[in-house]
Amino acid sequence: MKNALLLLTALAWASVSLLAQESATTNRKAPELAFNLPGEGQKLLSQYRGKVVALEFILTTCPHCQAASRVMTKFQQEYGGRGLQVLDLAINGLDQGRTPKDADQLVEEFSRNYQVGFPVGWIARDPMMAFMGFSLAERMVVPQLVLIDRKGYIHYQTPASSNDEWEKLMNESAIRQHIEELLALKTSAARSSLNGNPVKMARKTP
Repeated sequence: MKNALLLLTALAWASVSLLAQESATTNRKAPELAFNLPGEGQKLLSQYRGKVVALEFILTTCPHCQAASRVMTKFQQEYGGRGLQVLDLAINGLDQGRTPKDADQLVEEFSRNYQVGFPVGWIARDPMMAFMGFSLAERMVVPQLVLIDRKGYIHYQTPASSNDEWEKLMNESAIRQHIEELLALKTSAARSSLNGNPVKMARKTP
C-alpha cells in the first residue's frame, strides 16, 4: 500500500512537471531580434510581421546549412507569393576578429556560392542564444530553424542538440507541412490557435 502511494505521488509530480513545461512554451511570442543584412544595415524581425517567417541560424562553413539553404530557397520560390519570408542569419560573421564589413562580405559570398534565393544576414552568437532560449551549457548544432506565424508567434523551433526530434523537425517534408499550415492560418486566428497548445519544440533528451 505504501509503495502504491509513493508511486501515485511520483506520477502526480511528474504530471505537474510536464504541465509546467508545456505552460512555459504556450503562446510564445517571438522576442524582438536585431540583425544585419548587407547593403541594408540593421533590420528587426518585427519588420516582417504579416508574413510567415522561416528563420534559420547557420554557420557559413556548415555543409548541413549549405544544403538547408537550397531547400529553403525552393520553399521561398514556391511559397513567397503566398506570404513566406525565409531568412538565414550566420552566427559566425564576427568570428576570427572580422569586422561588420567583413561579415557582410562573408554572407554575400555564401549567398552567391549556394545561389540562395532569400536574404542572408548575420548576427552575434549571444543574441541568437537568448532568442532561442538556449543555455551556454547546451551543445548546440546548426542549422537552427524557427517558424513564426504572421502575428509574430513561434509555432515550431528546433532543440539545441541533435536528436530524433531535431531530425524530425528538420525533415524537408515536415518543414513543408508546417509552412503550409502557417500560411493557411488566418492572421486573426494566429494567436488564438495557440491557446492551450504549446510551441512545438523538441526537448533535449537526457
